[in-house]
Amino acid sequence: MIRKGSLAYSVISLPGLFLIRLFERLIVATTGNATFFPADAAWIRELEANWRVIRAELDALLDREREIPEFKDVSEEQARITRGVWRTHILYVYGRRIATNCGRCPDTDRLLRVIPGMKTAMFSILAPATSLAPHRGPFKGVLRYHLALVVPSDPTSCAIRVGKEVRHWIEGQSLVFDDTHDHEAWNRSDRLRAVLFVDFVRPLPFPLGVLNRAMIALLSASPFIRNITTQLDGRVNDIDGT
Repeated sequence: MIRKGSLAYSVISLPGLFLIRLFERLIVATTGNATFFPADAAWIRELEANWRVIRAELDALLDREREIPEFKDVSEEQARITRGVWRTHILYVYGRRIATNCGRCPDTDRLLRVIPGMKTAMFSILAPATSLAPHRGPFKGVLRYHLALVVPSDPTSCAIRVGKEVRHWIEGQSLVFDDTHDHEAWNRSDRLRAVLFVDFVRPLPFPLGVLNRAMIALLSASPFIRNITTQLDGRVNDIDGT
């Protein structure tokens, strides 16, 4: 494992980060720089139609909630933004399937496999009185999707801000956004909030689409992603590349 802040981490990461930021400028110049996007794709409608199926598998996991790891214990980068308890049951990490975790949620895994360009997927669980400090995602070449599964009875107590826009989750409904904008989230209620969290390849015109997939492959080999898979490997010892 290559620790963030170490010389090795910097030597490996900095050239890649330069290329990524340069490519992100091309994306903005070509497609604009929106924060939220319409949640109307066919695969989104399929997930929403099956949200209670996904919720049932999440509920089974939540019966043993304390066994679900905190995200900061899987990815050290998350420790600096988490105020409270943020738990994650990770299913895919940049194309790497966590077979044991997927085996506990077979219907969710089946539904995830129909998402074009799906790269990362997990159950993201914010405990009561938890917030995520403002931060940005690693790469504009993917978009982020949330399917709300558990939302406090007062939805205004729980929200996400992306850029200047604030949205609230509604159970069974979706949000799609660009997480490279400054964003934060909070749960100020006394009940947990849980979403199905997915990163998928951003649709781009040729040749940007081809270059984008090359950039994603570069990012998947970065210390940031490799550290997560190393930590997961130590926990479940069951990762494959499907």
